[in-house]
Amino acid sequence: MGIAVSGRRTPLSGGAVLASAALIALTATAPAQAAGTGPDLGVGALTPVTGIAPGGTFGLPVSVLNKGTEEVPKVYLSYSFSVGLETAETYSNCVYFRINSYDERPERNEALCTLDQPLKPGVLYGTEKPLGLKAGADALYDRAGYSVSADKPAPDDGGESEHVPGTGAPLKLVERGEATEADRAAHPDSSVGADVTAVNTADFALTGAELKGKVGDKVTAQVKFTNKGPAWVMGERDTSVTTVDVRIPAGVTVTKANGFCTPVTKTHYTCGTSQAWVDPTDGATYPFVLRIDKAVGRTTGKVSFAGPARPFDKNAANDTAEIVVETGEPATTGGTASTGGSGTSGGSASSGGSTGSDGGTGSTGGSTSGSSGSTATGGTTGSDSTTSGSGSTTGGTTPQTGGNLAATGSDSTLPVAGAAGAAVLAGAGLFYAMRRRTAARKG
Repeated sequence: MGIAVSGRRTPLSGGAVLASAALIALTATAPAQAAGTGPDLGVGALTPVTGIAPGGTFGLPVSVLNKGTEEVPKVYLSYSFSVGLETAETYSNCVYFRINSYDERPERNEALCTLDQPLKPGVLYGTEKPLGLKAGADALYDRAGYSVSADKPAPDDGGESEHVPGTGAPLKLVERGEATEADRAAHPDSSVGADVTAVNTADFALTGAELKGKVGDKVTAQVKFTNKGPAWVMGERDTSVTTVDVRIPAGVTVTKANGFCTPVTKTHYTCGTSQAWVDPTDGATYPFVLRIDKAVGRTTGKVSFAGPARPFDKNAANDTAEIVVETGEPATTGGTASTGGSGTSGGSASSGGSTGSDGGTGSTGGSTSGSSGSTATGGTTGSDSTTSGSGSTTGGTTPQTGGNLAATGSDSTLPVAGAAGAAVLAGAGLFYAMRRRTAARKG
């Protein structure tokens, strides 16, 4: 039975442009030591796991070689697995915990096992059976691996949850025989990892906005991207997990765009994410402050996905949305009219004072509302981040904070990692990637 490791994904602190992370990749970070300079432990390669369904179990086969010239009196074996994976069985000489996310690295599950048995030089060892793991309900593109050390690993810099002892039989290494030169070559480093790809889906969805105002008003469109799950999605390093393409309606001007959005033209923006992964129910909100320049009636802009392919997303119905602005009747015939925005949260009207050429001072200010509630804003003068006059705004939650955009271009084709993608393992644990995840995971 798996142990529920408690942990909480917390937002990333502000800073320079965030490198997006890859599929959490395990790499051999410790170079082989020369013979006679101390313990020199190596581990064998792992084969990628594919086609596993959520709830399905699998094992990590362990192979360890003491490549040094002296006996190692005891060994510490750590195995790590990304947040879409869980323990299928635990061992009484192991403790289980979660490493918090920090420094653009996601949280991860970790087990630290103390094996009080000597390892002879030049002898191959393995566990009696593979380490037991299973795919969680949100598994999709995951990673698992293990490492060995003659010294107890130090606590991780990101902090650790409470250590929970395992309840099964103790984990042991058994002799497999004398190592050959080929065995030495096949155990080059002290850590190893492999991709674990589950058969699962994640529904990426877009929400637009419906706005109303008159010439001179500033209104705010909250464009929103949400992963409706059930799987979390990890993309490749140095990329956004997805790209949102935003086309601005006619008759309005963008006076302030969200910091994660890059202009292609004055009416075309591409928006990225602050991390290379997205949890179920998480995503990003992109506020656009729009000034109404012309009364062209009902005018519409389009929101759509660009960037990486999404083979895991089987629902195309919510892959587009609209930004609809009701600007009043055009002064002359022939003005632009368009239908209401799909995937929007609806508009609310509010009264306000007259505005100047740059927004002016409104008597009550526009109201903003979204899935997380509503926020009244005063009708202050010409600030690009304020809704003034009679314009009302809707859609989405407040923008995510915690770093600048991993910017993407309109022609971005950033492949979502499935069996590739790489980032370096942190410390004695085996993972490197990005931002702390923002909600407590279920065990």
